[in-house]
Amino acid sequence: MTMLDSRSDTPRDGRAGVLISDEGVSMPSVEDIGAGRGPEWLDSWLTRGSADVIAWYRHIHRHPELSRAEYNTTEMVAGLLSSAGLRPKVFDTGVGLTCDIGIGDRCVALRADMDALPVTELTGLPYSSTVPGVAHACGHDAHTSMLLGAALALASAPELPGRVRLVFQPAEEVMPGGALDVIAAGGLDGVSSIFGLHCDPRLQVGNVGTRVGAITSATDLLELRLTSPGGHTSRPHLTADLVHALGTVITGLPALLSRRVDPRSGTVLVWGAVHAGEAPNAVPQDGVLRGTLRTGDHEVWADLEPLVAGLVESLLAPTGVGFELEHRRGVPPVVNDVESEAVLRAGVEAALGENAVTSTKQSSGGEDFGWYLEHISGSFARLGVWSGEGAQPDIHQPTFRIDERALLTGVRVLTHTALAALA
Repeated sequence: MTMLDSRSDTPRDGRAGVLISDEGVSMPSVEDIGAGRGPEWLDSWLTRGSADVIAWYRHIHRHPELSRAEYNTTEMVAGLLSSAGLRPKVFDTGVGLTCDIGIGDRCVALRADMDALPVTELTGLPYSSTVPGVAHACGHDAHTSMLLGAALALASAPELPGRVRLVFQPAEEVMPGGALDVIAAGGLDGVSSIFGLHCDPRLQVGNVGTRVGAITSATDLLELRLTSPGGHTSRPHLTADLVHALGTVITGLPALLSRRVDPRSGTVLVWGAVHAGEAPNAVPQDGVLRGTLRTGDHEVWADLEPLVAGLVESLLAPTGVGFELEHRRGVPPVVNDVESEAVLRAGVEAALGENAVTSTKQSSGGEDFGWYLEHISGSFARLGVWSGEGAQPDIHQPTFRIDERALLTGVRVLTHTALAALA
C-alpha cells in the first residue's frame, strides 16, 4: 500500500507532505491547480490532506474489486469516514454505503462508483493492480478517492447550509447497475438532487465537460438463441439453415432499426458475439447471437423492446428456425436538466475558474447514474484527467491512466457543487 508518511518531520511546504511507497521510495506531491480559490477551510484541508487523497487512490488502484465484490473498498471508505466522526451506513449486502454530512431538511447527494473491470492492467505504474485480470481501467478508484476527499473537506467546514449525502455505489459496470441497489436501500430518500463526475481522458486536467440534456445513452443487451433440427449442408432444403438465419438477423436487424426509429436518436445495434457449429459440412442445431443496443433518446428506449421482438420474428419467420430472444434492459440515458447543470457549472467555476468549463458531446456509452435521474433531478459531468502530453488511452483500455492532479480538482469541484446546490 502506498501511504502518507505522517512523521512530524515530513516536509510541509504547501504540497501536503511526501508520499512514501511500500519500498520506502519517496514520490513528489501532486500540484493542487485550484489552490487559493477557497473557501479557507477547503484550501486548508487540501493543504493537509491532498497527499492522503493520492494515497487512497493508489491503494484502491492497487487492490481493485469487481462489481458487487467491493468489500475491502467499502470497509476502507467506511473506516475513513468513521475516523472523521461521520456515521456511514453500509448496505446490507456489505458493498456500498451512504453517509450524511451536516444537518437540516435540505439534502443533496454526491455519488462515486467503486467497482473495477475484468481487465489486465498494462500501465506499468508502480502501484499497478495486484489482482490478476482485474484493474481500475475506468477511473472508479479516482471517483471514490475524490468523493472521500470532498467528504472529509466538507466535514471540516465550520457550518454547512444543509446536508450532503455521500453515495459510494457498487456495481456500475454491470447492467442494470448498482444504482438500483442504492435506490432500493433508500439511498435517495430525502435527497432533492444528485451530482457526479466521470474521468474523461479526452479532456485535459483542469477542464470539466458539462452538457444540458442527454450526456450518455441507454444501453440494453440482446441475446438471441436459435434452434434447428440440424442436417447435412448438401441438403439445406430438408432442414432449417441456422447459420443463414443468424446471418439474416446479423445484417437485417440493424438495417431495419435504422428505418424504424428516428435517426436523430443515435440508436445503434452492434453485435459482439456469434457462435454456431463446428463442422463445415453440417448445419448446426443451435447458435447464439449477442450484442448491445444503444439509444440517446429516452422515448425511443421505452419502445425498443417490443419493436426489436417484432422485427426479429419477422426476419426469422421464413427461415423455419426456432428462436428465443432475451432483451435485457440495461440503463436509461443520463439526462441533465437545465437547473442542475447550472448548479454543477457554478461549482466548476467556483472551484477552477470560468475557463475550466467546456462543452461535451453525448456519448453512446451507458452509465447507471441515469437511474438516479429517473427519481430526482441532477447532473453528471466529465472530469479532465489527461496530462496534456503523450497518448490518451481511452477508458476500459488496459493502458488507461490519469494525471493525479485531477484527483484534487475533483475534490474541489464536488465540494463546490454541493455548496452551490445548497445555496
